[in-house]
Amino acid sequence: MTTTIQLLDATVFGKVGVLFGGRSAEREISLISGNGVLQALKSRGIDAHPFDPGTHSLADLAAQGFDRVFIALHGRYGEDGSLQGALEQLGIPYTGSGVMASSVGMDKITTKKLWLMEGVPTPKYATVDADTDLDALVAELGLPLIVKPPLEGSSIGITKVTDRDQLADAIALVASMDDAVLAEQFVTGREFTVAVLGQGAAARALPIVEIVAPEGKYDYQNKYFTDDTQYHCPAPLPDELTQQIQRHAVNAYRAIGCEGWGRVDVLVRESDMRPFLLEVNTSPGMTTHSLVPMAARAVGIGYEDLCVEILRSARLKMGNRGAKPEAKD
Repeated sequence: MTTTIQLLDATVFGKVGVLFGGRSAEREISLISGNGVLQALKSRGIDAHPFDPGTHSLADLAAQGFDRVFIALHGRYGEDGSLQGALEQLGIPYTGSGVMASSVGMDKITTKKLWLMEGVPTPKYATVDADTDLDALVAELGLPLIVKPPLEGSSIGITKVTDRDQLADAIALVASMDDAVLAEQFVTGREFTVAVLGQGAAARALPIVEIVAPEGKYDYQNKYFTDDTQYHCPAPLPDELTQQIQRHAVNAYRAIGCEGWGRVDVLVRESDMRPFLLEVNTSPGMTTHSLVPMAARAVGIGYEDLCVEILRSARLKMGNRGAKPEAKD
């Protein structure tokens, strides 16, 4: 795989835009991811240029004359299908999932509904609104439970509620970010993530990464800005459980129509080693702390080659009309 990528003629990609920054709460991380991708593509001789949708308009994007773009945006307005729809309208092939899969993957509640229909194991949940009986919620999900915004990423706005009296504040925090509030059963166990590359029947899972965060808190700070979190890749798991988790991750990825690349977060319950899938990221981080590059390295795919492989998959998804051809060997 690596040799094939290195032998590609970089000119086949044309003028490439790397989209990063944006307007979401994850802008800071996107800037780091995007700069990493930009330098990686340039190192392979690709005519890559930065573009920040947070400071430039779609008219500016159209005027750049990009032949394809690499989406390194995280969160709203970049990972939620809105930008993907604009790129379809502009006829610019792009990396990652299309409009529908991006939108569904960004919404944790809709994702859970689809996963449950497809038999993908995920923790019990409830959607909270002003009429929700909080005592009944606690009785259903138990304590502790997790309250999170369904449309945010990078652990933003998540509260672990250990006491009934904490619920109102946790819900108010999420309500300040999203119209909906997601409450989820807390699963005690080990934390893992599975990177997936490809599309449809060709989608494949990379080695599993285990995340061991200080005091079990894999929050925004411990994800991106400390060296205290430990990562084990491949994760030390029995072969049978490894294969089971990877199958679940690929099924979850396919269930919402993901393509190109993604990352599925998983908890394995301590009491019975049963896996539960939490969410799918359709535009994962590409920083030095990010987990998709880590998983790729475990099978001999370097950071630069990973970026090139993802870029090769850039295409229009809406019937592929007017799409520019994919790079060929």
